[in-house]
Amino acid sequence: MSFNYIRKIPSSEEIINEIPFSKELASIKQNRDIEIRSVFERKSDKFILIIGPCSAHDEDAVCDYVNRLARVQEKVKEKIIIIPRIYTNKPRTTGEGYKGMLHQPDPTDKPNILEGLKAIRRMHIRAISESHLTPADEMLYPENYTYLQDVLSYVAIGARSVENQQHRLTVSGMDIPVGMKNPTSGDTSVMLNAIYAAQHGHTFLYQGWEVSTTGNPLAHAILRGAINHYGRNIPNYHYEDMMNLAMDYEERALTNPAILVDTNHANSMKKYKEQPRIVKEILHSRKISPILKDMVKGLMIESYIEEGCQAPDGKVYGKSITDPCLDWEDSEKLIYYIADNI
Repeated sequence: MSFNYIRKIPSSEEIINEIPFSKELASIKQNRDIEIRSVFERKSDKFILIIGPCSAHDEDAVCDYVNRLARVQEKVKEKIIIIPRIYTNKPRTTGEGYKGMLHQPDPTDKPNILEGLKAIRRMHIRAISESHLTPADEMLYPENYTYLQDVLSYVAIGARSVENQQHRLTVSGMDIPVGMKNPTSGDTSVMLNAIYAAQHGHTFLYQGWEVSTTGNPLAHAILRGAINHYGRNIPNYHYEDMMNLAMDYEERALTNPAILVDTNHANSMKKYKEQPRIVKEILHSRKISPILKDMVKGLMIESYIEEGCQAPDGKVYGKSITDPCLDWEDSEKLIYYIADNI
């Protein structure tokens, strides 16, 4: 056989028992979840900001960064809900490169999925314990969600996963907001189909069980830009793009219609320093359109302690080893700008 079975992975219940989430932290998460949910249900006019490094590879640096966010959150809490981006799975277009802490707890060492599962759970819990901010992560592998289901307040489905049936059906069983990104082709109908599927109940095979779900009314859209057939990045954060999506949403009659905009990736044409300009344009579009004011609920921003990126074996503390990010100083200024202009 071509498969080499390395080791049997413990169940999520076993890992959770080994690395428990305290009742005190669970209470903090419950309160945060209610606050975040109320934005998508239009019971709150606060703005969602999902911000953090492209990929979380260093627990100490990630927790340092999240603690900085917590201090800023206190200053903008009347207007913004900050959700730290702690992404532990990294999709790779060609399958090569660093795949995230889940695969490699040590980016310079060989993959170790078992230790990776433990490392990402410990990191998420430490970040919550120190900051009282509950995080977002990307669901690259649907079956891994159960290892973090008690600690995450937000999940993103990436551009390469949004067409996958198992991702869509798994989201239908989750009770937190889940953002479905447009595919790399930019076809927003694919994303809206994914949201429709996620908002309805299903029966399917999951982790060796036949399961049924009731649907997730908090599934929503994330615009992240696209790539055309020439391989060029095509932004989709402009006024016309968001208005077209808002109209398509209305035609579909989906529950809790909401849009988040990813300011990096194809939207910035991978020029991370463009993110503040893009943020300003989006906020301006919200100001001039009541429809967008209502529907554009937040932003995703890639940010870390040091700007740019480095190789996976790089030693610069707080610097991304995947996509380049804004540095802390520019990020902090940008958060205050958002608070003053929403």
